[in-house]
Amino acid sequence: MDNGASSYRRFLEGDKNALIDIIEDYREGLVLFLNSIMGDFCLAEEIAEETFLKLYVDKPKFAEKCSFKTWIYTIGKNAAIDHIRKMSKYGEMTADNFYDIADRQNIEQNYIRDEDKKQLLRALEKLNDDYRQVLYLIYFENFSNTETAKIMGKSEKQIRNLLYRSKESLRNILEKEGFRYEGI
Repeated sequence: MDNGASSYRRFLEGDKNALIDIIEDYREGLVLFLNSIMGDFCLAEEIAEETFLKLYVDKPKFAEKCSFKTWIYTIGKNAAIDHIRKMSKYGEMTADNFYDIADRQNIEQNYIRDEDKKQLLRALEKLNDDYRQVLYLIYFENFSNTETAKIMGKSEKQIRNLLYRSKESLRNILEKEGFRYEGI
């Protein structure tokens, strides 16, 4: 996987396959990030599709002031916010949660690890949106505090504070449920 910027440049120069490379490289992580905003996996997939469609149709300029991944996640976050605003005009959104996705690996070998992940995901769902998003971006997507601040529209200090509070909150939730993990 390249950094995405070169694929996007190839796409802008007329190579339609370059967009397929971008989708393959960023789709899964973008959907999971958008799910942390939307609380609905199917809706997050739709917003991710809208994000890639925006790249295809509008061909926005990538100014390279941040990483390509940060840029595309910001486009996705803005699409999610636009969707939430649009839906709020029509009344309350209904959200069906589709968090249990089948693991493609051997279920028997990964049962315990999968159960721990499920417990962690359930605990993450109990966090407020900002806490869930900051943890996801930093620990699941490996964004830096600076990149996370840009995506979430906050300062780096706010991100450090959010990160500290979200880890404390997550630890408290997990401890109440009897889960022990030394890395949190």
